[in-house]
Amino acid sequence: MSLSRQLARGFRRIINRTVVEQEISDEVKHYLDEATAAQIARGLLPEEAARKVRLEVGSHTNVRERVYDYGWENAIETLVADLGYACRQLRALPVFTAVSVLTIAIGVGATTAIFGAVNPILFEPLPYPDANRIATISEINSDGSRNEGTFGMYRGLLDRNRSFESIAVYKPWQPTMTGYGQPERFNGQRISASYFDVLGIAPTAGRKFHAEEDRLRGPNVIILSSTLWLRSFGGDRTIIGREIILDDESYVVIGVMPNEFENVLSPSAEVWAPLQYDMSQGRAWGHHLRTVGRLRPGVTMDQATQEIDQIGRAVLTEQRPATYGQNVKLVVSSLQKDITHEARPALLAILEAALLVLLIACVNVTNLLLARSEQRRGEFAMRAALGAGRGRLIRQLFTESLLLALLGGIVGIAVAILTTRALIALSPADLPRVGAIGVNGTVFLFALCITTLNGVAFGLIPARNASQNDFHADLQQNSRRAAGQHAHARNALVVGEVALTLVLLVCSGLLWRSLERLFAVDIGFDPSRVLTMQVQTSGLRFESDAETDQFFAQTLDSVKRVPGVTSAALTSQLPLSGDLDEYGVHFEATPSQQAQTYSAFRYAVSPGYIETMRIPIRRGRSFAENDRTEAPFVALISESLAKLRFPRVNPIGQRLRIGPMDGPPYTIIGVAADVKQMSLAVSQLTAVYIPATQWPFADNAMSLVISSADVSSSQISAFRQAIWSVDKDQPITRVATMDDLLAESVAERRFALILFQAFALAALILAAAGIYGVLAGSVAERTREIGVRSALGASRREIIAMIVRQGITLTGFGVAIGLLGAAVVTQAIVAMLFEISPLDPLTYLSVIALLGCIATIASGIPAWRASRIDPATTLRTE
Repeated sequence: MSLSRQLARGFRRIINRTVVEQEISDEVKHYLDEATAAQIARGLLPEEAARKVRLEVGSHTNVRERVYDYGWENAIETLVADLGYACRQLRALPVFTAVSVLTIAIGVGATTAIFGAVNPILFEPLPYPDANRIATISEINSDGSRNEGTFGMYRGLLDRNRSFESIAVYKPWQPTMTGYGQPERFNGQRISASYFDVLGIAPTAGRKFHAEEDRLRGPNVIILSSTLWLRSFGGDRTIIGREIILDDESYVVIGVMPNEFENVLSPSAEVWAPLQYDMSQGRAWGHHLRTVGRLRPGVTMDQATQEIDQIGRAVLTEQRPATYGQNVKLVVSSLQKDITHEARPALLAILEAALLVLLIACVNVTNLLLARSEQRRGEFAMRAALGAGRGRLIRQLFTESLLLALLGGIVGIAVAILTTRALIALSPADLPRVGAIGVNGTVFLFALCITTLNGVAFGLIPARNASQNDFHADLQQNSRRAAGQHAHARNALVVGEVALTLVLLVCSGLLWRSLERLFAVDIGFDPSRVLTMQVQTSGLRFESDAETDQFFAQTLDSVKRVPGVTSAALTSQLPLSGDLDEYGVHFEATPSQQAQTYSAFRYAVSPGYIETMRIPIRRGRSFAENDRTEAPFVALISESLAKLRFPRVNPIGQRLRIGPMDGPPYTIIGVAADVKQMSLAVSQLTAVYIPATQWPFADNAMSLVISSADVSSSQISAFRQAIWSVDKDQPITRVATMDDLLAESVAERRFALILFQAFALAALILAAAGIYGVLAGSVAERTREIGVRSALGASRREIIAMIVRQGITLTGFGVAIGLLGAAVVTQAIVAMLFEISPLDPLTYLSVIALLGCIATIASGIPAWRASRIDPATTLRTE
């Protein structure tokens, strides 16, 4: 029969089963009648002819069943029958079904959600054509630290390399737009003309930058993001060619980027302008640019690194400037690897935690199915006696397992969608590609795969046991006696479950203790009731430093007049805000010490900053109102810098210079406590404070710190109005309390801790359920034994102790194995720990005690039930 006829026949049988069955029955009857007639024609009597045909061909029923078995549709009908039977089985046990589905949903949902977050960041290609060819070019010092790129090196690489199709450099840009309501400052980028060529993306409207536009004093042209175009210009399609005002200068819009464009190099950038680099200012070798390029097809990262490093050495040999470091190496690395290397350890650790929860859930459901299959041994024996083969029984068990997994997977997808939303809300602000996190087709496929694997995995052991059952012996015994022969398998699963749970609890405990220690770190100031906001000057009227200084002085005075303000001050950089402003600090020689230079954070502050931030003064004094431009130049240094430079000398009265060696000298008037600038975990504490008016150049961005009992939205609005009363065109950004900045500085660790705690809690509940399930099953199987023990004089206390001892013993084995696993697995989270060992004994002892308590509680309930067994009733039943 041809394939098309087989398919047509099968579909017809599925759609119109009654008619087809009648036709087959008629055909079989006709065939048997013809065969009988042929035998009669050979001389046999009708009864003898019919008997001979039945012996040779079979009965009408047998022949019809064989015809039914022929064809692909039979497999589908059998599957449908198995599914129907499995549905009836699960519906008959609603508690078992609900617990199993919920357990699977927790494991599948958690793993799917984490995969949905990790996949676009670590595994999916970046959203650019041939993204594997996009690379960053970095300068690595001999100590492993990294320098920003320089325009001089960029020009050298651009002219000589053969590995890259195009190379671009870029730097941050924060222009302020005026003329459209309130002034608004954007995050943007100044880029070389080839930037979008490197990414392989073109504007959806208008055009890219031309090379002639990327020259000094070239035309002011910009490209907008789709988000900015829609938000500020209502999606006006006539925006191309229009002029907008940025920093008091007119810019012509020449393009709008596609809505789906994702700028991984600066996710918050909404506007781009040509770099138009000014070589005349001698900045060609200043390290403040980042370099990115698109490799030619077939060129590997290693090949490009070799060539670029050789070119870099040649460029430096020809024209090495005095500011360039010695022994730098140029390295080419994948853009995706470069932007994710900081988040990779935490994300992989979280993914591993989610997989552990999935594994624990799988073990739990396996245990439930194993107990269930033990209870069904009598049923299987009876079905085997009625003609069902072992293969059919095993197939039925797998069908039930897969159906359970499917139900759990469906609920798990819902859990994953909710969990993904929570992940996005909790994710740290600097997590790359947050916008790509979600439940999409790839994530659904992943959920389907792990659901199927789950169904096969936790159906495997019950099916194996069923294949080894002695059905004849099972028929001779009642099911309860037969049960328990595979108890060691269930006990082993619980031991494994406890071990995995201990690993998760230890990881969560270590992160918790790390966070505790981080928050216990002395940050050097009092963040309570301190509000911060950044003000940036923009516009042509601020070209002179005097105008900028005057604006900030008037702004500070205006803010101080707002009711409720205790004190207020200005600073060029704010602790824990992401500001990084380091300079070389040169100390003059003393009778006992040579001149020395240290790298330190530079704070240009107004008088009152030390008091507003409540930074303790260890020696000397703080700044006074008369420490201004016309007064002698003065400075405060941090306690660490004082100890480093003046270990046995009073630093008060010593002199230093900041930046250029020939800059103005500052006299040290005080020593301030160390302040955490980069993060709570980083211990770079060398700092120097100077009055902002005594710094040679006015900073165009200053942060206000305001001590006020009221930091409500209405009070913040009052501060904004006070600032805009001085100049309504100046933007106000980064409004936050110091407490918020403090919390944000540990966001990544807190993010990991919350997830590990959630996974550990889920694992703990599953482990408790596993211990309870095994002991409850054990009590049911040992009812007769317990009844006999009671009849022979065993007390309730002895019965309870026997069951609890069984649970504690299983937990003890699990703890022993888990300790070994935790010692290995915790190495994956070492990068997230702070001042705590991955083998911290207090954490391990606390987790063991917690697991012991949970195991005792989980064992106590079955033990109490065992102690309530009536020996007379049990023995009479048996």
